[in-house]
Amino acid sequence: MNVDAHESDGKLDLSTLDPRAEAPLYQQIYLRLRNAIAEGLIRPGERIPAARALARELGLARGTIETAYGLLAAEGYVQARGQAGTVVMDGVRHHAAAPAPIPPVPQPQSPVQIFGGYPDGPRPFQMGLPALDAFPRKIWARLAARCARAIRSEDLVYPGMSGSGELRAAVTGYLRVSRGIDCTPEQVFITTGYRQTLQLAARAAMQAGETAWVEDPCYLPTRAVLDESGMRLAPVPVDEQGLCVEQGVRSAPRARLAVVTPAHQSPLCVSLSLPRRLALLDWAGRRDAWILEDDYDGEYRFQGRPLPALKSLDGDGRVIYSGTFSKVLTPGIRLAYFVAPPSLVPRFTQLMGTFGGGVPQLTQAIVTAFMKEGHFARHIQRMRKLYAERRDFAAAGLGDVLGEYVQVDPQPGGMHLVLRGKGVLQDGEIAQRMRDQQMFAHALSDCYMSPPTGSALLLSFTNIVDRRHAQALARRILPLLA
Repeated sequence: MNVDAHESDGKLDLSTLDPRAEAPLYQQIYLRLRNAIAEGLIRPGERIPAARALARELGLARGTIETAYGLLAAEGYVQARGQAGTVVMDGVRHHAAAPAPIPPVPQPQSPVQIFGGYPDGPRPFQMGLPALDAFPRKIWARLAARCARAIRSEDLVYPGMSGSGELRAAVTGYLRVSRGIDCTPEQVFITTGYRQTLQLAARAAMQAGETAWVEDPCYLPTRAVLDESGMRLAPVPVDEQGLCVEQGVRSAPRARLAVVTPAHQSPLCVSLSLPRRLALLDWAGRRDAWILEDDYDGEYRFQGRPLPALKSLDGDGRVIYSGTFSKVLTPGIRLAYFVAPPSLVPRFTQLMGTFGGGVPQLTQAIVTAFMKEGHFARHIQRMRKLYAERRDFAAAGLGDVLGEYVQVDPQPGGMHLVLRGKGVLQDGEIAQRMRDQQMFAHALSDCYMSPPTGSALLLSFTNIVDRRHAQALARRILPLLA
């Protein structure tokens, strides 16, 4: 069989693949080759075209061809034999009837649906990413090399499910100084991220079917994790002072958990006012309920000093404090932590033993050294200054080009901008257009559980290096607003 994949009698022709058909291209190739083998058009011992050559001939990605060939090999139709190529296996039973088509492979969810990254790398305005160019790579590499050289035999066993004692102690010291939280290392638990923290908190504080308050609008993974955990969700509105506690009490007084982002509400970036903080703590104390404080970027406040954490006001032990290294360092290390109230420490210890996967010991050792030697605190100080500059660059540059159509909400801190339309803004449609153009945006309207009361584009500014950079990106957005 020659490379162009045509048989002289015309019974096999891979040049007539239909990219608009319901079946994906790899499946069309697989079915045609399998039918040809089953009908005897390609006999045992004969070669099928090399994947690279066939991909070039058909103008397809090599991975598409290799996927089809992989299915054939898995079912025993062909075998790769090195330099001899891929040949039809001996003993394949030939018959005239074509085999039944395989069901289509489910298509993966979009990156926005799964809240993950893009296979082709980060995109402009992508949410959840710190300033990648400002990560202290040299310091990190030096500490990583030192920690790797210091590995002992006893460090090679399974890591402790609750986290290394040294890292828990380092986090405790940091929280006392920077966030006003008085806790002990035994209350600190190390996780792989906010979502694991939220899953554990839901199991520790609630039973399936009980009600949890969630901010409306809210951080999308919060809603998804609680919903998958079998909780009933009660959306509580957010205004310029943060969560409307009184409305939560009226609409869902029996709730057992409230998930809040007090420092910079996600996604609106407003801060929970002191009266609302006290009212929320009072509700939790009276109802024997729990509060999960997601302090994902509380360090990054650009007007005055960062606000103390809600947990610092928690005299009754009702707040589970959630922090993360992903937004401060890099999400690639998959490292976060939470502080449990003393009464929940035994329950969380049990849950970590059951559901905690254990964070790699080497990663914990590097972060511990990074914190103990003062690099962590200095890095946050640098990032606070850098983000204030980049926020101004992004707001000014976007305003230079898009000012006729959108305005940037004033906000005290955080890591993203909220762009509201001066007229009607179809935020969902525009966000999708931006993603189609290899940029990124979240639509505010998608973050609501109740009918949206506003629309806006949510854009990260952390990787916008200067005003001209923002202007160049804004020129790419401009035709998408029509």
